[in-house]
Amino acid sequence: MNIVEAKNITYLYPDGTKALNNINFKVKKGDIVSLLGNNGAGKSTLFLHFNGIFEPSSGEILIEGKTLKYDKKSLVEARQKIGIVFQNPDDQLFAPTVEEDVAFGPLNIGLSQEETKKRVTSVLKKVGMEGFEKKPPHHLSGGQKKRVAIAGILAMNPEIMVLDEPTSGLDPKGASNILKLLYGLNNEGMTIIISTHDVDLVPLYSNKVHIIKEGEIIKEGTPHEVFDDVNTVREADLRLPRIAHLIEILEKEDNIKIADSYPLTIGQARKKLTDYMNNNI
Repeated sequence: MNIVEAKNITYLYPDGTKALNNINFKVKKGDIVSLLGNNGAGKSTLFLHFNGIFEPSSGEILIEGKTLKYDKKSLVEARQKIGIVFQNPDDQLFAPTVEEDVAFGPLNIGLSQEETKKRVTSVLKKVGMEGFEKKPPHHLSGGQKKRVAIAGILAMNPEIMVLDEPTSGLDPKGASNILKLLYGLNNEGMTIIISTHDVDLVPLYSNKVHIIKEGEIIKEGTPHEVFDDVNTVREADLRLPRIAHLIEILEKEDNIKIADSYPLTIGQARKKLTDYMNNNI
């Protein structure tokens, strides 16, 4: 079933600028879905519709098949079900200490101090930030701030986590740690939606990919279906993942066809190259 769906969403900013144009975007329960596009393509604007931070100019958001309403009760329910982690954790972290920041959401929906403390302890351990409870968030590294921001969302027990550029500003190790964390959460049953312009990240974790350009979805499908459509990828001012790009270069320079579908991981590339050599040499 589709756990969240954007149906014919159009959004105009107050000055009349059209940020989203008739967007349709579906996510199945338990998937990891990537929204791929350059800065300014509309990724963040779309995400802010999922739990009612933005209200569409036309169209509707459906959560588990029910249209999102914009009264206070409906929005509180939506924001417990769908948690959004912003690109810059400094936009999300505001309390004097890590534990106070993570506790804010549960306390705000009326959970007891005892239950909140249990959740804070549990989620900080899950994201690898136990022992940092008394630290001021502004003393943390970028990767640590991301983890605390994720912990604050996890403390609300959401079914869906939406992350805007989760690896932005992180070094390779920090980015890898965040992705491992998200992959682990998905294995536990959480639906994950990621916005990114990192084409090398997308094939490693995504079940489905949507390309967005100038507020419109111009391609969707599995990673292979999307990246095999080279013209559309480049139309969106993106590139192929490095491994696929390498195979593309080899095919053009040697005037050969190694595979019908570009490999997107090292394992896929090894197999396709081995098969090609066995069949042609």
